[in-house]
Amino acid sequence: TVKNRIHLCLTPDIPRDEEVERLLKLGATLLHDRRNPDGTGWAVLADPEGNEFCVLRSAAEKAATA
Repeated sequence: TVKNRIHLCLTPDIPRDEEVERLLKLGATLLHDRRNPDGTGWAVLADPEGNEFCVLRSAAEKAATA
């Protein structure tokens, strides 16, 4: 096993938490939950092959907390 050579950060069009739930239903695994009570943060997931990626807040969520 080798470390990922590329790291993806996804900014969904829907709320971050909804996107995380959608991805989990599709087979992703939650590795690190870096989401904060104030809505900031991100979630680190892995696809079924173990490739890691982050899900950030949507643009609307960022604007709401700016």
